[in-house]
Amino acid sequence: MNKTQTDAIVVGSGINSLVCAALLARSGRKVLVLERAGVLGGCIRTEELTLPGFLHDTLSTAHPLFMVGPAYAALGKHLHEAGLEYCNTSAPTAVVMPDGGRLILSTSREENVRRFNACLPGAGAAYVQGLSDVESQAELIFAMLGSELWRWPMAKTLAKTAWKQGAHPLSGFVGSALTPARAWLAQAFGAAPNLPAALLAPWVLHTGLGPDAPLSALMDKVVAFTLEAVGMPMVKGGNAQTVKAFVKLITQAGGELRTGSHVEKVLVENGRATGVRLQGGEELRANDVVCNVTPTQLYTQLLSPAQLPPEVVQQARAYRYGKGNMQIHLAMSEAPRWVSSELANVGYVHLTGGPDAVSRAVNEADRGLLPAVPTVCVAQPTALDPSRAPKGKHILWIQLPECPREVLGDAAGLLQTPANGAWTESISEHYADRAIAMIERHMPNVRSATLARKVLSPADLESLNCNLVGGDPYGGDCSLDQSFLWRPLRATRNHETPIKNLWHIGASTHPGPGLGGASGFHLAQSMGAA
Repeated sequence: MNKTQTDAIVVGSGINSLVCAALLARSGRKVLVLERAGVLGGCIRTEELTLPGFLHDTLSTAHPLFMVGPAYAALGKHLHEAGLEYCNTSAPTAVVMPDGGRLILSTSREENVRRFNACLPGAGAAYVQGLSDVESQAELIFAMLGSELWRWPMAKTLAKTAWKQGAHPLSGFVGSALTPARAWLAQAFGAAPNLPAALLAPWVLHTGLGPDAPLSALMDKVVAFTLEAVGMPMVKGGNAQTVKAFVKLITQAGGELRTGSHVEKVLVENGRATGVRLQGGEELRANDVVCNVTPTQLYTQLLSPAQLPPEVVQQARAYRYGKGNMQIHLAMSEAPRWVSSELANVGYVHLTGGPDAVSRAVNEADRGLLPAVPTVCVAQPTALDPSRAPKGKHILWIQLPECPREVLGDAAGLLQTPANGAWTESISEHYADRAIAMIERHMPNVRSATLARKVLSPADLESLNCNLVGGDPYGGDCSLDQSFLWRPLRATRNHETPIKNLWHIGASTHPGPGLGGASGFHLAQSMGAA
């Protein structure tokens, strides 16, 4: 049995692991990253899923959240020196409604006001007010979304805000922050289906929420603020180039990364983590162990319940996971021909009927049904980065964010679902056809130009990454009771665990999901990384 010693072992190689490992290694720590899969990156990977020469981002793709976060502020310059390069657009997102109506969000505030007003008189002012809600409380909002909450700096930020604004106004802001997106959109833009509301409504899905969830209005405003500020940056050559840049930083600083290393147990002696045991028996020793996994994995698989307080085990077993996700990757013989050519250079295009349509699809997915009319997100990587496909060819990255983890039925009553609720290849392909039919109404050549396609069901996503339980890409349900002070568990704080020198990071921990790397950044800082 081989035993080796290092300063920190990081289990998993997703964005938070890479950020944490890079910061620790650059501060002089001896770091070892262990990845159970055959490739590094967690939810960051680029593959020829369809045909040779077509580079698809298998899971995550765009980087707006990373660009506005503390990890990029600390490491961005070094990552670019290591080869990371962005392609971007001044049209980060758009919506197309069933009747063909469309609205494009720009990176120009002035242009957005003009476009909103052209769709709906007064909508520009309502949009600006929504962003002003973020700007006026930016210090507090971004501290809560991007800082360790059980720390004195957060308490000082709250106290400072209360002192400046008054306790009652601060309480009023907190109350308004809990507003659901559908309620805010109706107040701001009117109850009838309209383009401004339809443009913003689907973005709550990318935060792991639905439009009727508390806090979803605030998250909608934060997303709009972010997209207007930084656009829709995508990595030139594919998102895997991000991993390559991180690997270069980590190895140059003396760190090591290993694939095919399935951590079976965290080793604990006298209440302190001392290393890990791999499948096959190899033991690796470390002063600290950092796990980028779900609470279910950490507290019921990597650790023995006997080593933990009963409430931690109970809460880990009760931890809820969110809706599943489906992806459809297309290799195309020509550029997408949208009915409206102005959509050609948009990063993400949502197809939806508006807030009520999103709400209905979320409700159906939550009840185990295939939504009759899903929200469809179409990303156009080759519109920003032609290097992703052979000359003249294109790819599409299509996401259906409202899928049941288990298929109990079809809300449209058209597809026969398996009795055991499993995602079969037949169900996946037929449901993908439903989304393609929706796209075809606005992009007539989507079928004729398709050379090959790859459908990834929620079950396929989980098989690619065990953290995507039931195809949930957000590390667990992001409802209020599993967010902020209570993420991942009510019995834990920050990124600490009941085991000394064992730390927990990733989408299941605060500040939650997204390609931001914030939990890895904050843990590295708390461990002394500069």
